[in-house]
Amino acid sequence: MVRTMNTTNQTEDHGDTASFGYKTVERDKKASLVRGVFDSVAGNYDLMNDLMSVGVHRLWKDMVITRANPQPGEVLLDVAGGTGDLSRRFVKRAEDVRARRGGAPARAIVCDINAQMLIAGLERGGDDRLSWVCGDAEHLPLPDACVDAVTISFGIRNVTNKVQALRDMRRVLRPGGRFLCLEFSKPINQALQKPYDLWSFHAIPRLGKLFANDRESYQYLVESIRKFPNQEHFAAMMGEAGFANVGYTNFSGGVAALHTGWAI
Repeated sequence: MVRTMNTTNQTEDHGDTASFGYKTVERDKKASLVRGVFDSVAGNYDLMNDLMSVGVHRLWKDMVITRANPQPGEVLLDVAGGTGDLSRRFVKRAEDVRARRGGAPARAIVCDINAQMLIAGLERGGDDRLSWVCGDAEHLPLPDACVDAVTISFGIRNVTNKVQALRDMRRVLRPGGRFLCLEFSKPINQALQKPYDLWSFHAIPRLGKLFANDRESYQYLVESIRKFPNQEHFAAMMGEAGFANVGYTNFSGGVAALHTGWAI
């Protein structure tokens, strides 16, 4: 189901504190705490994504790339791109199109605040169509209007000032560029909520302990999902940040949602 929003002016809290899972921390310390989580999980990040989502995250990401519609010669910025899952899909899909009709190769910039995540991505194998940049989503180290598409997958909920990050992602898009954000969201079916909570709060931290020897980081990741705004609230934040034609598509009954917008 695709929903298109007439957004209203809804903002996140801009006080001196921020949520870190269910904890409240000083706002200027959240980024370093999040960095610590991903330093801890980087080596097992791809494995744990498969375990936490029972592999379904791969299908969700494929659907993101289908909606992104990569074309030869385009440049993607993948924010919080970590090990480069979406970037690799983007350049491969564009290369499939290029094989049929020609054109220049597509390129992708993988940007992540966490160097350990980028290192884990590089260890998966190089690709000369990918560039790797260590940078903050709220202050992207890129010039205005320099990319054709921006993606962020399971990363926006970890950002301290989400509207600021959205504004900066809007800034780097060329006119007509598209924005795609895949994030865990709120199930729309109440019958799904109880088993989803049982899996999240009981199974995922245990999997973190068993496979990554890190229960606390995965407890935080589960809590951060619950603290993230619902679909309509986040769509309103995108509108506030300057995106046009904002909409969202629920995946797996709202367990995840793909949010889309345009730079016009």
